[in-house]
Amino acid sequence: MSNKLIIIPTYNEKENIAAMIDAVMSLPFEPDLLIIDDNSPDGTAGIVRETMPRFPGRIHIISRQGKLGLGTAYITGFKWALDNNYDFIFEMDCDFSHNPADTVRLLEEVINNGADVAVGSRYKSGVNVVNWPMGRVLMSYFASKYVRFVTGLPVSDTTAGFVCYKAGVLRAIDLDNIRFKGYAFQIEMKFTAHQLGFKVGEVPIVFTNRVLGESKMNSGIFGEAFFGVLSMKLRSLFNKPAQRVNSSDS
Repeated sequence: MSNKLIIIPTYNEKENIAAMIDAVMSLPFEPDLLIIDDNSPDGTAGIVRETMPRFPGRIHIISRQGKLGLGTAYITGFKWALDNNYDFIFEMDCDFSHNPADTVRLLEEVINNGADVAVGSRYKSGVNVVNWPMGRVLMSYFASKYVRFVTGLPVSDTTAGFVCYKAGVLRAIDLDNIRFKGYAFQIEMKFTAHQLGFKVGEVPIVFTNRVLGESKMNSGIFGEAFFGVLSMKLRSLFNKPAQRVNSSDS
């Protein structure tokens, strides 16, 4: 078993899942892969299971009974990763908006540059987004600016969903106390890690809008992030996190 795990939530990703599995399985650091599928009606889970025998012991799947939200999918995956003693845990999308090859640079940021959390950042060096409508680019960019202003989180891309965690970070966070279920989950995880004293590093990436399949983004996602960030910051003023473990812990 590898000590590195990539977690990918899926819902109706039949156009992308087989190619994504091949891309992940070909990475030089030989990670394992965990798919969290929310009962995709298009047969995504079946494609995963058909592919698993090609890579014995490296591909795993958890099938849930319905569309339960991005945050709960990752929490499920994080707990599974810790139970199975992985040291480095990645999260990424299935639609190739995140280039699987960039996981190598996220891993280097953690192993070689002292980060406890490495974020694949669209905004670390300008705006590196391809094929998004300008309105969506501006909304995403200024959402990250807003989050940074409200929380003091020293991260350019606070809503990024392309991340590598050291296992010690996930052990230190009370995963059952993470409140957000949608994309604001990404903000809360970074904010909580920062509050606990972990070092959050950023690696510039190019984010490319999906070509195949349908986007899961909607206006409610941005509403949750906008109003939720204020309540999250207020809660943090009255509920200080416990002391973190040593950052050298994996």
